[in-house]
Formats: sequence, C-alpha cells, structure tokens
Amino acid sequence: MTTLRRDAIALQFAELLRDLERRQSGDTAAVMRELTERAARALPGAESACITVATGSGDVQTVAATHPDAEKVDGIQRRNGEGPCLEAAWQQHTMRINDIACEQRWPGFCRDTLSDTGVRSVLSFQLFTNRESMGALNFYSDRVDAFDDDAVELGLILATNIAVAWNLLERDGQFRSALASRDVIGQAKGILMERFSIDAAAAFELLRRLSQDSNTPLASIAQQLTQSLRPHDE
Repeated sequence: MTTLRRDAIALQFAELLRDLERRQSGDTAAVMRELTERAARALPGAESACITVATGSGDVQTVAATHPDAEKVDGIQRRNGEGPCLEAAWQQHTMRINDIACEQRWPGFCRDTLSDTGVRSVLSFQLFTNRESMGALNFYSDRVDAFDDDAVELGLILATNIAVAWNLLERDGQFRSALASRDVIGQAKGILMERFSIDAAAAFELLRRLSQDSNTPLASIAQQLTQSLRPHDE
C-alpha cells in the first residue's frame, strides 16, 4: 500500500469522526457498525471485521460485525476463554495469525474456528481497556497470510480512529445521562415544592435525605418520585 493511499484512508476516517462529533449521535451500535464496515473495506486482505468487548468476568460481546463468521469467532473465544481478540485487548498487543491451522498459542480457539468458520487469518488491535472491560477491533480473512506489514500499519490507524469515536460516544452518553439526571431531579423538586409548599432548597434537601437514608442514587430517588407523585394527584 502506498503512503498516499494510507494517508487518504486516514483522512477519510478523520473526516468521518468530525462528522460524528457534529451529529452527536447517541446510537453507539449504529456508529460502530458503520465504522466497522468502513474499516473492513479499507484494510487490504480483510473480508470481514468486528468489534469485541469483554469483561473481566469472561463475558464476551460483539458490538458490531460485518459477517456471521466474525460473530462466531467471538462466540468461540467466549466458549474457550482464549483467542487473539482477547489477547490483543487485555495485553495491549497487536495480534496476527497468518494461518489458524498452524497456530499454536490458542489450541481450543483455533480448533473450533477451523471447524465452525471459514476464517484462516486474523488481525486484532486493542481499542480500549479499563478496570471493568476491554475492546478490540478484529479483521478476518478466509485466506492464509492475508495480512502483511502494510495491513498492520493501516490497521493501527483505523483502530486509533475507532477508539477515538468510541471515547466520543462514551463521553456523549455520559453527558446525556447527566442532563437526563438533572432534568428528572428538577421535576422531582417541582413536584415536592407544589405538594408540600416548600422552596427549591428545601425540596432538594428532602431528596438528598431520602437518597442517603435509602442508600439510593439521588437521580433514582427523583425518578421514583416523579412516577409516583404527580401534581394534583389524589
């Protein structure tokens, strides 16, 4: 792959990220599907791709996939508790399998992948990792030796861009959640003020005490109140 081609793909993904930020889409799954499909088309040798998220407890989920075999590979890793996608995410390595039939590192995974799918080559990159979970971007091919060094280099660029998109969506989700919490707390305060003829400060203090006494988040208490206490309810 030429430097010009690689730079053009990187620019396309950067422009897509800017578009996503402008759109402020809250549909994480849809955005990840779009990015995964574009990444699969952009990477030389790739016939399918997926994004895998796993937790420390061993749960493995497919966030987006371009082919049923990609989802099957995640299921195989879940069943065996091993595989290149999990290794890439937890160990922060780029993992490449040139021929699953000759791979020795994950015998259970390789055996089941050979028998259950057409996948023969794998390329995996870490997207993110934290205390609770990790994410990986994975590319698959039905051909052996499908991913050369140029593919690895471009894959790193694609993974970096998708990781940025993931963080943007997560930040946006947290912001939306904070706004929703603020709104429901405001509604609960209004109901309490009308019901008990108290001011805003007293209403908030009542919510705070209820939260502490029940060991329940303030927003949850507010949500319960807005559902059970409505203005002018009898």
